[in-house]
Amino acid sequence: MIDIRPLTGIDFETLTAAFNDAFSDYDIPAKYTTEYLTNLVIRRGYRSDLAVGAFDGDRLVGFVFNCLDGDEAYNSGTGVVISHRRRGIARRLMQRSIETLPAKRYILEVIETNERAAALYRELGFVETRRVQCWTWSAAAPGAVSKSDVDLDTIRSWCNVAPTWQNDVPSIRRASEPYFIVGDERGAAVVFPSNGDVAMLAVNSNARRRGVGRTLLSAAAAAAGKPLRIMNTDDRDSGIAAFLERCGAQRTVRQIEMVRTL
Repeated sequence: MIDIRPLTGIDFETLTAAFNDAFSDYDIPAKYTTEYLTNLVIRRGYRSDLAVGAFDGDRLVGFVFNCLDGDEAYNSGTGVVISHRRRGIARRLMQRSIETLPAKRYILEVIETNERAAALYRELGFVETRRVQCWTWSAAAPGAVSKSDVDLDTIRSWCNVAPTWQNDVPSIRRASEPYFIVGDERGAAVVFPSNGDVAMLAVNSNARRRGVGRTLLSAAAAAAGKPLRIMNTDDRDSGIAAFLERCGAQRTVRQIEMVRTL
């Protein structure tokens, strides 16, 4: 008998073990540390009382990591461990989330090639809102960099399209790990040194096509000291994709953002 209940009281070590099992055979297999997963879901607004787990006895075999910000909810990950798939667990978890979340909109992303999951979400009433791309970029020889005093809201105002949930200002401000801002009044980037995530990179419209973006990439890599992960750039912003390709960034996966009204 599979029991569906909130994840209240379930420690992050248990969540990480289930997550890594559930995503071990995905396009980009998960090998997360407990610290990494903890930081990731806290930044996104994780609520253990709203998150939902599937338990086979004492074992966590499925989960939905629900997050909340105002009247919007975000699904930071739905998974079922390999041994318990094809039993309708993901559907039950999602239905419980839809029924109980205190929100007006429920947002999620699914890897484009995961057709089974995308079909389930559509059956449950989710509608595609946009497609996004994920990238990696490595600097050959990053140098020293100084922290910028450009504020997050200013950087956000330079973006051509709205960032996805995990890259927007509220998520950055929720972060438990430190972030670094590089740049000036021409443009700026927000990078998390712990993992190389670039949450935002934007150039003031008055300073574009002058090499500012490439300089920001190098500065972000210097701040992180590791290859950069540029997650969920909007397909509608063709300029950022062309820019990243010119800089030698590698596209990893594409995702579908989907939303359901609750």
